[in-house]
Amino acid sequence: MTQTSSETSRKDNKVHKRVLGKSGLNSSEVGLGCWQFGGDFGPITESEVSAILDDAINCGVNFWDTADVYGAGQSETYIGNYLQAHPELKQGENKVVVATKLGRSAELYPNNYSKADMRQSIEKSLKRLQVDCLDLIQLHCIPPGYLKDKTVFKDLDELKQEGLIHAYGASVETIEEAQLCLQHEGLSSLQMIINVFRQDAVSKIFEQAQNSQVGIIARLPLASGLLAGKYTKDTRFTEQDHRNYNCDGQMFNVGETFSGLPFRTGIELVNELKSLMPTEQELATNCLRWLLDHDAVTSVIAGVSKAGQLGRNAKASSLPHLSEELHERLHEFYKNKVRPLVRGDI
Repeated sequence: MTQTSSETSRKDNKVHKRVLGKSGLNSSEVGLGCWQFGGDFGPITESEVSAILDDAINCGVNFWDTADVYGAGQSETYIGNYLQAHPELKQGENKVVVATKLGRSAELYPNNYSKADMRQSIEKSLKRLQVDCLDLIQLHCIPPGYLKDKTVFKDLDELKQEGLIHAYGASVETIEEAQLCLQHEGLSSLQMIINVFRQDAVSKIFEQAQNSQVGIIARLPLASGLLAGKYTKDTRFTEQDHRNYNCDGQMFNVGETFSGLPFRTGIELVNELKSLMPTEQELATNCLRWLLDHDAVTSVIAGVSKAGQLGRNAKASSLPHLSEELHERLHEFYKNKVRPLVRGDI
């Protein structure tokens, strides 16, 4: 981690870009998570999605992360329609980097990861996104046994050579899975749960990823909204929202919701965290800045539900680094107060 003092200011207010590992793709430090475009948090119209994407362009957020299973393809379709209407975003200096995923659809999960099956999944994503080549395809939390087997990565290398994908990476649940992926030379990116409430990757993954030219994409940077600091113990979520139906890992990995913390416990920890953070910025902005202070991180992806909300996230890119002292305090807070309460494998 390279840091300057908290007094050091970045001179502009734009979202800066970093190169995503060995892919060569210039990606905004602050990205846009597009799970919500599938309607998996509640109904969303294509016009509402277009307004959010307009906002992303205005904020300089050019890294959009989606998946084939978000709304059974609805998220990819909405993004594809938007890019088709804005062809200037498909190439050149204004290019948007669209990262999608494969591996959790009924056709593949949990044991149909042949090259032919993956090609078919990629071809469907190409059609929905209305492009000839995917910028980045990511294995989507596939069973660890396939990560241990080199075949799936060899097949991705061949699909890349065929021109269907520009680069590939993996989205994983645990440190062990990340380490398995880093053994493969062709890997360009690793997407992981990393935030102030989930810090293990900093010491266990970041150096190895940098040495291998693998860009880190931090997902759930606000721990499913906990680190925005807006929830109370009385907050309720809609029936379709994973913060309701997966709060204790009932449907998928518990770490995907509130970083594995029980909701009420998370609220208590957030209230304590607020006393450690600078008051000049919102808690969410400080938490995003904490991630961006690590050079290994290419982009942090957080979703928004309405146009106008993305500016808060984007602001983190232009802020000065947090102080070394604050980083140390936040690490001690995590180690002593948070990590013992996190459920599931980290």
